[in-house]
Amino acid sequence: MQRRELMRLLASAGALPLLAPLARAAAGKDDWQTDFEAAGTRWKTGFATPPDDLPLTRATVRGRFPDAVAGTLFRIGPAGHDLGGERYHHWFDGDGMVHRFVIDGADVRHQGRYVATPKRVAEVRAGRHLMEAFGTMPPGVEPPASADSINVANTSVLPLQGEVLALWEGGSATRIDARTLDTLGVKTWRPDLAGMPFSAHPRVDPDGTVWNFGVASGQSLLALYEIGADGALRRAAAVPVPELPMVHDFAVTARHLVFLMPPLVYDTKRKEAGASFLDAHVWRPELGMRALVVDKQDWERRQVLELPAGFLFHVGNAWEEDTPRGTLIHIDYVRSENADAVFTTNREVMRGRLVKRAAPRLTAATLNLGTGKAVQTELALDAEFPRIDPRRVGLRHRHVVHATQTRPDLPGFGAVARTDIETGRSQRFGYGPQAVVEEHVFVPDGSRPGWVLGTVLDFGRQKTVLSCFAADHLAAGPVAQATLPYALPLGLHGAFVKA
Repeated sequence: MQRRELMRLLASAGALPLLAPLARAAAGKDDWQTDFEAAGTRWKTGFATPPDDLPLTRATVRGRFPDAVAGTLFRIGPAGHDLGGERYHHWFDGDGMVHRFVIDGADVRHQGRYVATPKRVAEVRAGRHLMEAFGTMPPGVEPPASADSINVANTSVLPLQGEVLALWEGGSATRIDARTLDTLGVKTWRPDLAGMPFSAHPRVDPDGTVWNFGVASGQSLLALYEIGADGALRRAAAVPVPELPMVHDFAVTARHLVFLMPPLVYDTKRKEAGASFLDAHVWRPELGMRALVVDKQDWERRQVLELPAGFLFHVGNAWEEDTPRGTLIHIDYVRSENADAVFTTNREVMRGRLVKRAAPRLTAATLNLGTGKAVQTELALDAEFPRIDPRRVGLRHRHVVHATQTRPDLPGFGAVARTDIETGRSQRFGYGPQAVVEEHVFVPDGSRPGWVLGTVLDFGRQKTVLSCFAADHLAAGPVAQATLPYALPLGLHGAFVKA
């Protein structure tokens, strides 16, 4: 099939195959909102719905944030979880709320605003859910006109050329004003690419080049993007990948794009029968974990290697080295034995309930492009939200910052850690028994060790706290903290922009 035809199909499909015929959900009262309100778990604040935007508010600061972190931490996550008495059935479904923490020494201010996507605007006006979502089929929904008509812009952010792009899995990026958080409309890279999938985990090379992808599961097509540091699109194409699974993240090296593809495969017949996008997927461990390696310069040069079956959301980093036996790609990621968390754990929190799951583990794999063999080592360390020094993207690195310390009585994690991926040595800071840790990012500081910056939900006090740690002394605790007078919904990803 010619590239032009692939692009046409992908653009018409969007990232999610949501234009297939939809069966109307059975009418009747949804009891998830009732269950959530009745739940006695105090951590459920992290899954509550702010009734409106949050105006610029000054935090209470203890200590002083270092000069290297003077700037803005942008974060985003699902926040609009219920509307008109109906509650979404999955954490990932909620309308996105973007946040900015403006940091200047002993002064920290916070602002939060819902992303005014066409979906949110239409549903708030109607007072009820009108569209299907990742894991929910509300009663009476109509087939969407396009992937962007159900875009919730709730997963990650990409600062680019003075704006912030709010990202989702399923369609266009949404432009956000970095100073006001006003929604400016969808980002169209080129007229013929309007509405194409642009994933929530772009990778930015040290020279500023942005790489990204998008998934059209029903068509088994993978979109690829190369964007210059100036924000201009250099290339976009679509390549066929047989039995393309749910892919959330990827990695880049100096010469390659690397996709770890878990065996969670889309089933068109399930979708046509009325399943949500999530429930249209089937776990097929016999496929193993396929590693797709794509040459950065020539996207037609692709190689597939195989790892043991497993599931992942997030990748830390990848780098490559040339050896007499061929090029080796080293990649670290967070691996789970199966996809139970996305089907059950991340659903039941919307009722205020916990479902036990096996803790995901930080895992290091090596892909030998010469022999076609792949091996991996699982570190004895539970982990999620891995982040590295942004100056080392695609290059050899040692340290990964990540959430850790799962607990049976809490969703998510209770501590932040910095782990040496080569030795397995790790230092951590625990936030205490009444805290849920969100993603922490690494902030460079010239030739010095740098800083770790991130948020936590303190549900004991019903407040959100922003903390800063010295990266090489993380276990010593925060050098500064900023406490908001309220609790924010638990979010997903963020990015720091220096002042």
